[in-house]
Amino acid sequence: MKKTPSVSSSYGPFIATRRPLDRRRFLQGAGVALSLPFLNTMLPTFARAAETSSPLAPAARPRRVLGICNNLGLLSWNFFPEGSGRDYKPSPYLEPLMEYRSDFTVFSGVSHPNVDGGHPADVAFLTAAPHPASSSFRNTISLDQFIGERIGILTRFPSLTLAVNTRARSLSCTGTGVAIPPEEKAAEVFKQLFLQGTPAQVEKQIRKLDTGRSILDAVAGQAKDLQADLGAEDRDRLDQYFTSVRDLEHRLQASRGWEQKPKPVVTAPAPVDPASPAQYMGKVKVMYDLARLSFETDSTRAITLMLDSVATPVLEIPNVPINEGYHNLSHHGKADDKLTQLKAIDLLHMKLLADLFKDLKGVREGEESLLDRTMVLYGSNFGDANKHVTTNMPMIFAGGGFKHGQHLVFDTTYNYPLPNLFVSMLHRMGIEADKFASSTGTMRGLEMT
Repeated sequence: MKKTPSVSSSYGPFIATRRPLDRRRFLQGAGVALSLPFLNTMLPTFARAAETSSPLAPAARPRRVLGICNNLGLLSWNFFPEGSGRDYKPSPYLEPLMEYRSDFTVFSGVSHPNVDGGHPADVAFLTAAPHPASSSFRNTISLDQFIGERIGILTRFPSLTLAVNTRARSLSCTGTGVAIPPEEKAAEVFKQLFLQGTPAQVEKQIRKLDTGRSILDAVAGQAKDLQADLGAEDRDRLDQYFTSVRDLEHRLQASRGWEQKPKPVVTAPAPVDPASPAQYMGKVKVMYDLARLSFETDSTRAITLMLDSVATPVLEIPNVPINEGYHNLSHHGKADDKLTQLKAIDLLHMKLLADLFKDLKGVREGEESLLDRTMVLYGSNFGDANKHVTTNMPMIFAGGGFKHGQHLVFDTTYNYPLPNLFVSMLHRMGIEADKFASSTGTMRGLEMT
């Protein structure tokens, strides 16, 4: 019987009839979950592997991104203003924001191409991955994680994934489309951000980081043994893999450094999380305060916040009689009683957003405010939750160093791709990216200052 050569033996030129390499075989001695990228050598005959991209340079000066999704939307006729450009007439929902008119832009006629399916579309709010209700759906990297991969080592936390009334619905997804479970307890996040652990706890965390780095070294060492046996395309892909491994090692080393540095000292008291899901608006306020404090201390530069209105029961709002659950109200069928309650809820959302703008403007960073340095994207996956429509999404984009004070109007039937805004946001972060998801360029009509 002919002896099968080992992985380290010399093969002849790569041909399509070669038996594919088994990734599991390669990792038999590693004892870890980390693995090689898929190579042509590992694929069936004539299969082709996908191309990957490499990280880009981070921004030189701190800029931040806060992405907020209310997954039951807003009543469109109360949200969208009349007129376009800088002379638009504010709608009832925009009135509470008018003190900050020059600090934000409102969009009409934008959506994510091919993102349909009603409620499941919320998880694609910052990914724009198509057909989220499909049984074969696989999400893609979210905007915050795209940013975190490139500049996350500059802060103690590469990103924060937050939520109100859910631990299951997340706006953040890794590069492989895996949802990052959100944190819905602001007090717990506050501890991670600002409360220093004991020396023993710090040392334990450093040992964990060192172990992670040694695992990467071991797997990368095994991978190098394969290089002589691969075709040119696979060698290029393996080189990209080595680059990504070393980048991860670099991030682990940076994390090790952060563990040894004292956490920021803040005078703000630890937040108190409202006990009941019905205290929804109180939870939103606490999360807004936490986001502002996280940016103010430069603890992170990318935060997502899922406002899970679907999972919210009958709201407790002072002086406002609410007698049905939020989800039921969103399916109003134009019933006057439901619309009255829903309008009161939507207006409170806008008032809390105005308070967030005020708080961000109240923090100075040199000659600018924290709002000038922070891009705040507020909107929904729904253009109309009553009909499960995911087009003409209500969108407000504030701060971050753009020329605001306008209503950008696009075709409300054939919508303009919202991912174009994501590309503009990446550029404002100092990250050069030609494309994100289904984008076709940068956001038309939106200029940087």
